[in-house]
Amino acid sequence: MFYRRISEDLQVALTLPQHAEALFDLTDRNRTYLKAWLPWLDATKSASDTKRFIESNLESFAKGTALNEVLLYQGSIAGVLGFNEIDTFNGIGQVGYWLGEAYTRRGLMTVAVADLIQLGFQDLRLQRVEIRCATENWRSRAIPERLGFQHEGTLRNVERVGQRLHSHAVYGLLRSEFQAKD
Repeated sequence: MFYRRISEDLQVALTLPQHAEALFDLTDRNRTYLKAWLPWLDATKSASDTKRFIESNLESFAKGTALNEVLLYQGSIAGVLGFNEIDTFNGIGQVGYWLGEAYTRRGLMTVAVADLIQLGFQDLRLQRVEIRCATENWRSRAIPERLGFQHEGTLRNVERVGQRLHSHAVYGLLRSEFQAKD
């Protein structure tokens, strides 16, 4: 099983079907908090929905086109992150993440995304990592900004969440920029 220890309290692991119940529970407890930003939330009604999502992600992982991880804080699932899409031909990974409200404002996701980026550039041989965030989701946008990504522009009205269309801020980090930071 894929597992990485980031610190004493923080680990990431490949999202597996045995995580479905705990991940669904985290999702369910945080519906109100997450509802403004996640379009898939209303379609996730049970642990079996979460399990199907995980199984689909594992198929993509086997093909090399995605990598989804659970974020474990002190042994409990705190959120998820990963390369939602990996374009192997062009060497581009698109990062997505979310965190349960009780785990916010601790820097956990910033540290975990930094680890994911390192994995992407070193092990997956990506040449570019991209993060897209709703323009009004300031907490989510702070992560690529803290990690040295360049704000490359805004895509207008690209994601429907409920009855609202969100625009996305697009952030990019190139392998050469990542290596220059070392």
